[in-house]
Amino acid sequence: MKAALFHGPNQPLRIESVPEPVIDPTDILVKVRACGVCHTDLHYIDHGVPTFKQPPLILGHEPSGIVHSVGSGIKHLSPGDPVLLPAVLTCGTCFYCRSGRENICEKMEMLGNNRDGAYAEYVRVPGKDAFLLPPEVPLEEGSIIADAISTPFHALKNRAELRPGDKVVVLGCGGIGMNVVQVAAAMGGLAIAVDIQEKKLEWAKKLGAWQTIHARQGEDIGKTVRKLTAGGADVAIEAIGNPAVIEQAFGCVRPGGKLIVLGYTDQNINLNAGRIMYREMEIRGSLGCRPVDYPKIIDLVRIGKIKVKELVTHRFPLEGIGDAFDLMRKGESLRSIIVFQ
Repeated sequence: MKAALFHGPNQPLRIESVPEPVIDPTDILVKVRACGVCHTDLHYIDHGVPTFKQPPLILGHEPSGIVHSVGSGIKHLSPGDPVLLPAVLTCGTCFYCRSGRENICEKMEMLGNNRDGAYAEYVRVPGKDAFLLPPEVPLEEGSIIADAISTPFHALKNRAELRPGDKVVVLGCGGIGMNVVQVAAAMGGLAIAVDIQEKKLEWAKKLGAWQTIHARQGEDIGKTVRKLTAGGADVAIEAIGNPAVIEQAFGCVRPGGKLIVLGYTDQNINLNAGRIMYREMEIRGSLGCRPVDYPKIIDLVRIGKIKVKELVTHRFPLEGIGDAFDLMRKGESLRSIIVFQ
């Protein structure tokens, strides 16, 4: 089969011919229809963030497709079924899985990180992790549910514990941040989108942003948000992974509010411990999504409360994957997908 292989940082992905995966009794083999292009992959390609599986490695962790074959132990899926595959696969037996927090599974495996991913014609996954897609959810665009939608949903529902009417400031309107705005609006929140690009703020407005702030160099975002919200946001979500922006987000939160760190960085941040104590502020991390939430997310897409077609601005064949990443580097796409026929 054809696949896009990652051989190491600062190298383009190479299209190569590799053997089709061989499945175990508990696995399924999925013929990939589409795979979302995610900024996480740029962390590996451009910034040298290491993958758990040593290269060469097939990247790609936002896939949808058609079940091609099933292992002998799989009874709930059949060849021909349309499925969504989550970015993170869980063990189901560790303490965190048994306590309903599978998204921080001790033995988690991420497609395109711990194991080969879905920038390929076929991908192998445990059958227990796949979700059937109803006919109302478009198979190609539905691929982005696997991370771009599910990650914001978990951050808002389970970590921010968002309530209708809560004011949510979202710092950074990339692929994840844009969907924090959309999902917050779908849940009845009032989303304030913050970004340095006017085009992204226009997209955010179309996806339900209550207010937008064009972040200019030297501007006190916290002061602007506190003025807009009469004292501060109930929730601030940093969706970039920039220490300075996390610190800005801290200044946007009202007393008793929450700061959710959703963007990845391995750098330290400087926050005032006294303010955290006196204002009873909460700082929480958020990673991925619990399996139990996927059916609800898929249903929200099915009934049109969460949009996926409108998010996909560009489509590329596998051979054009380098162009897709170039577009992402320039900030000129909302969401790109790699499509297979």
